[in-house]
Amino acid sequence: MQVYSETIVVTENDIDELQHVNNVRYVQWVNDIAKAHWHKNASTSILKNYFWVLLSHTIDYKASAVLNETLLIKTYVTEAKGVKSTRIIEIFNKKSNTLLAKSTTNWCFMSTSSKKPTRITQEIADLFT
Repeated sequence: MQVYSETIVVTENDIDELQHVNNVRYVQWVNDIAKAHWHKNASTSILKNYFWVLLSHTIDYKASAVLNETLLIKTYVTEAKGVKSTRIIEIFNKKSNTLLAKSTTNWCFMSTSSKKPTRITQEIADLFT
């Protein structure tokens, strides 16, 4: 299993009226890191011919993040079978290593030309192992 990670710093735009990161922002970060991981690993040809659509998304909020905290966001694929893939995203406070949120997302692999689900080939699965 290959882990992809990014570090971000919480900004004013991430904060809600309760003075912590808005839950909607966590959802955006989940989507952003999944997309970044895909774009980092896939070739130009693969990116041209395939894309992913989100089937389901769950997120468990464990603790709050506040302004100027540095966060470590990690993602990895736990399963890629048939036309579906399961991805885990974990968001940590980088300094304390406290888990702030954990998300499980299920994706469907799609053909750009047909706009229909297509089987995940070994070549695609290998991008994440």
